[in-house]
Amino acid sequence: MHTARSKVTRAVAALACAAAVLVPLRAAAASDGRAQDWRLTGKGQVSGELKLNNEGALTLAARHGATTVLRPSGLGIRTAETDFSKGLRFAGRSDRKVHETYTTTTGRRTHHTSDASESTFTFRKDGRTLKVVIRVSADGLAYRYVLPDKGTVTVLGESTEYAVPPSADSFLLPYDNGRQDYESAHDHGKVADAKAGDYGYPSLFHIGSSWMLIEEADLNSSYGGSRLTLDSATDRFKLTLPDPAEVSGPGLTTPWRTMVIGDLATVTESDLPTDLAAPSKVADTSWIKPGKAAWSWWSDGQSPTSLDAQKKFVDFAAREGWEYILVDSGWSDSWMPELTAYAKEKGVGVWLWARWQTIDAQSERDRLFPLWKSWGIAGLKIDFLESDGQDRMRWYDAVFKDSARHKLMLNFHGATIPRGQERTWPQLMSTEAVKGAEGTRPKPGRQPFPAAHYTTLPFTRNLIGPMDFTPVTFTGVRPTSDAAELALSVVYESGVQHFADSVESYESRPQELKFLNQVPTVWDETKLVDGDPGDRAVLARRSGDTWYLGAITSGEARTLDEPLSFLGKGGWRIEVWKDGPDGKVVTETQEVTATSRLKVAIPKNGGYAAKLTKTA
Repeated sequence: MHTARSKVTRAVAALACAAAVLVPLRAAAASDGRAQDWRLTGKGQVSGELKLNNEGALTLAARHGATTVLRPSGLGIRTAETDFSKGLRFAGRSDRKVHETYTTTTGRRTHHTSDASESTFTFRKDGRTLKVVIRVSADGLAYRYVLPDKGTVTVLGESTEYAVPPSADSFLLPYDNGRQDYESAHDHGKVADAKAGDYGYPSLFHIGSSWMLIEEADLNSSYGGSRLTLDSATDRFKLTLPDPAEVSGPGLTTPWRTMVIGDLATVTESDLPTDLAAPSKVADTSWIKPGKAAWSWWSDGQSPTSLDAQKKFVDFAAREGWEYILVDSGWSDSWMPELTAYAKEKGVGVWLWARWQTIDAQSERDRLFPLWKSWGIAGLKIDFLESDGQDRMRWYDAVFKDSARHKLMLNFHGATIPRGQERTWPQLMSTEAVKGAEGTRPKPGRQPFPAAHYTTLPFTRNLIGPMDFTPVTFTGVRPTSDAAELALSVVYESGVQHFADSVESYESRPQELKFLNQVPTVWDETKLVDGDPGDRAVLARRSGDTWYLGAITSGEARTLDEPLSFLGKGGWRIEVWKDGPDGKVVTETQEVTATSRLKVAIPKNGGYAAKLTKTA
């Protein structure tokens, strides 16, 4: 069943950039002068209610229109000195409007506008202060804690919880406490039926006709990366920190606890994670250049040990106009300078793999970063981080700072999820943190991923930042059709897109290679054309005056009949790469306008890719 957007929903979407307004619902004091609650409303349909009860405990609820997407849920933070989960007394409130415009080098778009209203509620307990900062915008609600008192702050835990309605449909990512790498497939089912345990961000919920994506934004070295823990007895998700204690200097500010709320298009197109992130710390971004990369390791695990093998991939990238190659684990410093010089002559940049322990210490980075830069290295793929702890976040911040100083782009593998850092540190091109195509390399007995995994990621993992899935592996063990595999180059967003198959595989598919040579990795605009997580995803992305369309499905054969209303005025030429009767990709071209519909017959687990250009 295709999802139609009502007139009301379209009206809400039109207000997506309008500033929200926070107004008090009431300030009714109980007999002890403690209980109060406030209504948080905006010009869109997102609203909330902050309540302080008679015991001095805070709760927050959220609605989308008439739908309750979050039941009253506990707030609070516990430090070594004070438990701010109860016994609070309201001490004041201040309000301000937030309007920002900013740019990023990656993402669903590169130019962003953020409009919201922010209220800071101040509470006191035992002579200490807790501030709860809440933002409401047309696409969601977020809050964070601020502890402004002087002195070192040791956080023992949070009382933060998310009481999602038990009847809600959910897409939850099981969290591996050992690896902490987010490389699992999502569990899909009702919240009431979900297994108790830990889940990684983001978590997606469908409540009635509304959607909510729970995530975290603006994480830095002052805190660890949190996760959600489901208590099956209460059907409530509680926020869990990775360390027994988080230690920070004076004036602790936690990451934003973030809920993107709206219809599915609003959630898919939202910029809330970067809206909430700290502004860029890199003044000159001219050296940061997203692009496509040929990656040899996937098709030949021994190739990174061979200079000749890497030159072969350089030659291929140069012929096809791809910007980079990635040299993975096994390279030698005895020949790397020769390779980078060879690649430079052909207009190809080189990314270099490194284990994080190799650059763990400041002295190691001070020695290796300028050395690698002197070779001509464009960026680093840093691997096996496998931690959300605060110590690792301190390491991330140090690497962000040092890589910016030496003009090295970054891609993290075996890593935590991005949390808006691509705004703060625009040299961050991508992050793995996904069950990606590394797990599809041909291997005896290997089974393909469930097809629903592919159609869930556009609505979960890829919404919180660039995702290095390493797609378009035609020779991989996969459920997708060839055209659906090609469509991943549009459906999955990553600042550096690593196409992982062999030179021979791509060259044997000239039609598919023609599309890959044209598709960008930087987008000016993204629209959800059609979608249902786990079933299908049809995304339109614009680069300049050209639109690209990617469609993938999970399940039986069908015909996709999609509107092209995202197009501008006038005539357009659409070229479609689709699955032919024999399973091979074929192309067809037609003339269309914004009032046209595109009908494409799709095989099981199939899809298509398309390019749309203006006609004269």
